[in-house]
Amino acid sequence: MPEIQTDAQDQQHSPRREARREARQEAKSQEDAEEPSLSFLQIAGSAVAAAFGVQSSRNRERDFSRGKISHFVVAGVVFTAAFVLIMILVVNLVIGGLAG
Repeated sequence: MPEIQTDAQDQQHSPRREARREARQEAKSQEDAEEPSLSFLQIAGSAVAAAFGVQSSRNRERDFSRGKISHFVVAGVVFTAAFVLIMILVVNLVIGGLAG
């Protein structure tokens, strides 16, 4: 027959569980601190994916944990400006082709 633990027995195991949990959290925070910041291509890829709304949850978590907001703001502004300029160029080429 399985042994049933009492509240007193649970409390005896509690400090050990707490210590293990704290050790895991500390190890995870050290791993996070050792991770390098994002590369230019990772930031650019995230900006493009975010613009089209197709960012994966794994990349989003990576961006929030390792990226800096200023890098993403600059990447978003540059991407938006490039997108608008390309659209203007395409429209002018199409209109110029139709007029000629």
